[in-house]
Amino acid sequence: MSPTPRAVLVGPPGAGKSTIGRRVANALGVDLFDTDAAIERETGRTIADIFANDGEVEFRRIEEQIVRRAILEQQGIVSLGGGAILSRPTRQLLRDRTVIYLEISVAEGLRRTGGNKARPLLAGPDPGAKYRELMRRRRPLYRQVSTIRIRTDGRSPGRVVKQILAKLGANPEQTNASTESEQQ
Repeated sequence: MSPTPRAVLVGPPGAGKSTIGRRVANALGVDLFDTDAAIERETGRTIADIFANDGEVEFRRIEEQIVRRAILEQQGIVSLGGGAILSRPTRQLLRDRTVIYLEISVAEGLRRTGGNKARPLLAGPDPGAKYRELMRRRRPLYRQVSTIRIRTDGRSPGRVVKQILAKLGANPEQTNASTESEQQ
C-alpha cells in the first residue's frame, strides 16, 4: 500500500493552514509538508514572483504537480495552498483521504491577511471584494473535499490543534500537544 498523509489541511488564505499544520505535525510527531513552501523551495522563487512573471495558470500547473507528489508520497500532515482545490485532479486525489477544512469567516480572513503583499490574488485596490469573490468560488470546493470541518475564527491555535487531534482520534496524553497546546 502506498503512503498516505495522516491528514491534508485545506482552507482560504488566513485560515491558519501553515501554523496549525506545523503544530498538529509536531503534536503527532510527524513531518509537515507545506505545498506553498515546497513550490518556493523547488522553483527558487516566491509565489508572488511566479504570479507576477508567469501568471496564475503557470503557478497552478506547478502547484498541481507538487500537490500530487505530496498527496501520493507524504505520510505526515500536508498543508495545501488555498487555491489548490481549484484543480479537478487535485480534488480527485483527495478522495478517500482525511481532509480537514479550516473554516474562517470572510471578516476574519480579511483581518488576518490584510495588507499582505505576498498574497497576489488579494492584491489591488479592493482586497475585501477579492477575498469575498475568492470565498464564493472556493467555499463549495473546500466543503466538497473535506471530511472534517474546523472553525478557526476567534480560536487560539492551541484550541484548534486540540480539536483536530480529537477528530483524528489522537490521545493528547500520547502526543506532544499536551504541553504545546497550553502555550496558547
